[in-house]
Amino acid sequence: MKIVVCAKFVPDATADRRFRPEDNTVDRAGVDGLLSELDEYAVETALTVKEAGDAEVTILTVGPEQAADAVKKGLQMGADAGVHVLDDAIHGSDAVATSLVLSKALAKLEADLVVFGMSSTDGGMGVVPAMVSERLGLPAVTLGSEVTIDGTSVKIRRDGDTASDTVEGTLPLVLSVSDQANEPRYPSFKGIMAAKKKPVETWSLADLEISPDQVGSWTEVVEVTARPARTAGTIVTDEDGSGAGRLVEFLSTNKFL
Repeated sequence: MKIVVCAKFVPDATADRRFRPEDNTVDRAGVDGLLSELDEYAVETALTVKEAGDAEVTILTVGPEQAADAVKKGLQMGADAGVHVLDDAIHGSDAVATSLVLSKALAKLEADLVVFGMSSTDGGMGVVPAMVSERLGLPAVTLGSEVTIDGTSVKIRRDGDTASDTVEGTLPLVLSVSDQANEPRYPSFKGIMAAKKKPVETWSLADLEISPDQVGSWTEVVEVTARPARTAGTIVTDEDGSGAGRLVEFLSTNKFL
């Protein structure tokens, strides 16, 4: 079985994230980044399937040069190979364009099982798995909290706010898993060393027969304003019994009530 995990390189939430002044798009090259935390659950799912039978796991990412770190993390966890789609024209692409690039790469890889996390930690949209399944003409079972694979059958339990559903599909298909699906493993020293020898291919848009005018974004960020520095809070002391009234006045003035 050929399993491909779609993994995204995202800006580190603890770092100083910013936009590029020339086009108001997220600066992904000039800030620290890492494999999206929610995609680690997808990698773990793929590795669990691999360990239970005969399968090969490939990590697929789309992004700038630094996105190779997302592939590296997947290889260190235990994946077998990596593919990095790298092209300057992809910068600033939205979910629609990203789904096109991924679907072309997945078709070239001839994946039997495509695995996504529930969403990216930077965009948080969670729509790309469904878009990719539509482009590939494959069924999709999404947001799995529990995944069971038996031969060519893939069954998930999808947990909602008030109930759980069981959804089943037949390979080949697109799967996405939630952060309840498993506990991602930490790369071992052996895994880190082994990852250095694993094959990683770099593809351009031309390799996928995609022209630059097919990627980009349908929306544009017109203006960006930096978040103002945090100011000192207001301390209400209750020395004469007026503290409660002053607190209510503060909350009302700031429309918290």
